[in-house]
Amino acid sequence: MTYTSWFKEHARKHKIIIDKLVAKNYTKEQIIEYFDFDNMVAEENNFCLLYKDNEKCHDMEKLNCYLCACPNFRFDDKGIKKVGKNTQFSFCDINHKDGSQDVYSTRIHQNCSKCDVPHKLSYIKKHFDLDWSKAMKQCIL
Repeated sequence: MTYTSWFKEHARKHKIIIDKLVAKNYTKEQIIEYFDFDNMVAEENNFCLLYKDNEKCHDMEKLNCYLCACPNFRFDDKGIKKVGKNTQFSFCDINHKDGSQDVYSTRIHQNCSKCDVPHKLSYIKKHFDLDWSKAMKQCIL
């Protein structure tokens, strides 16, 4: 699966949930709270592959899945640049200290597994948009 195909599919799934919550007149705060990991595992089991095993993508007690990616993540499925014999496909725009660049064969990808920035409530509130694609629009290069 490419970054772009994941991005589009995730936006579609996110919109289905948002439309359901807006139809129930949920406030911004209620929508954000709905995306709490424990609630999502119980209510939206197909939203994330990890939910089926009750597994978190990040090791944090209070994980919120509203963004499920980070507005600071950048990607290009065709490659961003050559680094020696390798090709870089993604990076963190703020070069967060908990992120890393990992090489898989000849492909360099951003590893965000140790960074919890987009899963904190204060960050989500700052970047909140009912349209997930708009909140994430800068990710696609």
